Amino acid sequence: MHREHLIDTAPGVRLWVEERGDADAPALLLVMGAQASGLGWPDALVDALAAHHRVIRYDHRDTGRSTWSYETKPYAITDLADDALAVLDRLGVERAHVVGMSLGGMLAQLLIADHPERLHTATLIGTCALSTTPYTRPDGTVVPVEELPPIDPRILAMWADRPADLDPDAELDWRVEHWRLLNNGGVPFDAEAAREAERRLIAHTGHARVSTAHGQADHSGMLRTEALAATAVPTLVVSATAEPVFPPPHAQHLAQVIRGAELVEIPGMGHALPAPVLEPLAKAILGHTGG
Repeated sequence: MHREHLIDTAPGVRLWVEERGDADAPALLLVMGAQASGLGWPDALVDALAAHHRVIRYDHRDTGRSTWSYETKPYAITDLADDALAVLDRLGVERAHVVGMSLGGMLAQLLIADHPERLHTATLIGTCALSTTPYTRPDGTVVPVEELPPIDPRILAMWADRPADLDPDAELDWRVEHWRLLNNGGVPFDAEAAREAERRLIAHTGHARVSTAHGQADHSGMLRTEALAATAVPTLVVSATAEPVFPPPHAQHLAQVIRGAELVEIPGMGHALPAPVLEPLAKAILGHTGG
């Protein structure tokens, strides 16, 4: 079953939400990354998960069909975690499996730390730890958090030099090249599939504007070092071997700082969800959730 809603999560904030799967199945909440609509979760992955779960995905504020309000009413990143919890509240979900990617993985960590009673499990993809605990390499050497690898400079340059007021074709060209870099060569890149996904997203949103709200929003107050080290929420960390935004060993570090976390490697995966990684990713998530 496929159900769509517009849900009020805060004063003046309304989010587009979609549900798939049996309404009586265990709920699974998908939380996307910065500037990313819920449509960033490919239908093939959503449907694979929906065979076993009531899958919920949604558009963050300032993405897709949700309220675009940052310019007139700024908010903090922690407010986006409150939105995720409010989606569950409005849908009557007491506890859910939560899967977060990139910024969504950070929001999932906030839920692990602050609302563990609302989570059955958590799965974290393409993200970094909200912790000051250093990383210990297999050889025993210790690496401070600030010395972990940075974002690929090619991606930083592309973000910094993004042209304004691109015509529709040039906008799609820019987005496809962006996905090429995020894919990072670990698996074959399908440019036409990326272009079609972006056409669909633009149609869903109703325009081709891209908000910078999540980059501008207040990122303070997000560290959860002690809570993550003490959590009882079963957590799976996905290690993407070609990840360019949070390169290895960020995933290994994340698995160290979250108590009891398990690590699963998806060879060739970058900071994207192309077709070749969807089957192993769905298998890993469902293995963790018991689906």
